[in-house]
Amino acid sequence: MIKWRICYKIIDAGEFMSNIVKGTMLLTGATFLSKFLGMIYVIPFNMLIDEKGITLFAYGYTPYNILITISTIGVPLAVSKFVSKYNALGDYQTGLRMFRIGIYLMLVTGFLAFLALFFGAEYIAKITLASEVSNGTVENISVGEITLVLKMVSFALLIIPAMSIVRGFFQGYQSMGPTAVSQVAEQIVRIVFLLTSVFIITKLFDGTTSTAIGFATFAAFIGGLASCIVLYIYWRKRKPFIYKNIQTQRAHTEIPAKELVKELFLYAGPFVLVGIATPLYQLVDQITFAHAMKAIGQGDLVDFVYGAINFNAHKVVIIPVALATGLSLAILPALTKSFNEKNKTLLFKQINQALQIVIVLTVPAVVGLSMLSGVTYGSLFGTERFELMESLLGWYAPVGLLFGLFIVSASILQGINQQRFAVISLTGGLLIKILFNIQLIHMFGAKGMIFGTALAVSTAVALNMWRIHTSIQFSYKQLFKRTLLVGIFTLLMVAVLMLTKSLLGMVIPVEERWGSVVMLITGVTVGGSVYLWLGYQSTLLERVLGNKIRVLDRIFKR
Repeated sequence: MIKWRICYKIIDAGEFMSNIVKGTMLLTGATFLSKFLGMIYVIPFNMLIDEKGITLFAYGYTPYNILITISTIGVPLAVSKFVSKYNALGDYQTGLRMFRIGIYLMLVTGFLAFLALFFGAEYIAKITLASEVSNGTVENISVGEITLVLKMVSFALLIIPAMSIVRGFFQGYQSMGPTAVSQVAEQIVRIVFLLTSVFIITKLFDGTTSTAIGFATFAAFIGGLASCIVLYIYWRKRKPFIYKNIQTQRAHTEIPAKELVKELFLYAGPFVLVGIATPLYQLVDQITFAHAMKAIGQGDLVDFVYGAINFNAHKVVIIPVALATGLSLAILPALTKSFNEKNKTLLFKQINQALQIVIVLTVPAVVGLSMLSGVTYGSLFGTERFELMESLLGWYAPVGLLFGLFIVSASILQGINQQRFAVISLTGGLLIKILFNIQLIHMFGAKGMIFGTALAVSTAVALNMWRIHTSIQFSYKQLFKRTLLVGIFTLLMVAVLMLTKSLLGMVIPVEERWGSVVMLITGVTVGGSVYLWLGYQSTLLERVLGNKIRVLDRIFKR
């Protein structure tokens, strides 16, 4: 009898791990595709818009990203955790009640956030540009232009918070398909509307840059509508199954609505700070960067560098982070279930796998991006100021690993009911950014903005990792061993990349765009193949990703 129980637990654990990897790959694939599309569209976008437009776009989106997260109050992920918890207890009705409460709550907070951004747009613009110093204009961008952009993007706040609740509800059922499909649909529709409207305004009607950027940001509202349609279709299909579970459930918990909201806010509070981590760092840059650069006599670089880093380069760096984002969304319900069932063995396996997937796939990605930083930026956004952007993107790329680790470690904390500590870790990181950002810019120029973010995020990650260890006595021994092996394979990949760059650099002018494209494609192919081959032959990929690497069996032979 004991043997059968042990066998059952092993099979059960294997099934959970398979579900995590499957959910992770689905969400990661969708997030990666979404981020990839978000990066690719920038190429034609840059052709239609000048440097001023890119910086204006970045100025408009930073406050929006903060408000969109605050308006949701972290509720979508909290609903995911809440639904998963009560589903594990066999109480499906309570999860549905929370879903309905969350929808109403998001409609209210989204509307309040819309009012705050729409009517506070001019005030935010003045803070950004310090208009009282220069009569309403700084670096050729006026208060009125930023105000228009902020008002146009504010309309998305009316629908996106409520829409995100539906995603969280499906994730609570460990169903990642609705989130994945709606995410891609939202991005495709947004990009099509954005490029079409900008082309019509700038090329056909010879409109102003601010008008074009205003419609470009309004595309967020159009994309949100597309996502709502996709999620409604999924809801109609899944509704009979959900209500069938409710009708056959045995557990019934009569929790007052007031208590449900209280528990939801308890879960949701820390999520909001985790969600706005990156926009908060960018907001610090938005307020301090221009003044600090002018103080060291580099004010002429502000317009180009700010948009190049916080918009163009950030879209490239965030691609590896897509893995961590998909992973954090996929693992939270499973972690919550294992923690509530007090299955410590399975919980530790899930945490180990979550962290190892990030290390195994993100480390070589960010190192490779750093090695190919110049040709990557040149291929996508043009080779203007090639050496400057090669240096900046080269330093910024490794920060992607830190972003990924922060997202996943914060998600783990939430899964083990330590979500409040995420507030402490993020606050510590943000204080580091605020205290040292200006000094670092004074010392290192534009790179100082990147160093400030790296220092801030690494502080938050270190605090999160420490808390995970102390709260459940989790050991990082296996993670350290796998990280060491990944480091060795990455160094070998770097050596091959350096040789490839040296040989091709003799015959290909990388300072020209076509040369950058050739070097980028060759570098990614060679470097990626070397790392994948090493990971496959050593069984590292199989140990971390399970049997989800069958496609490599057709390429490599062990």
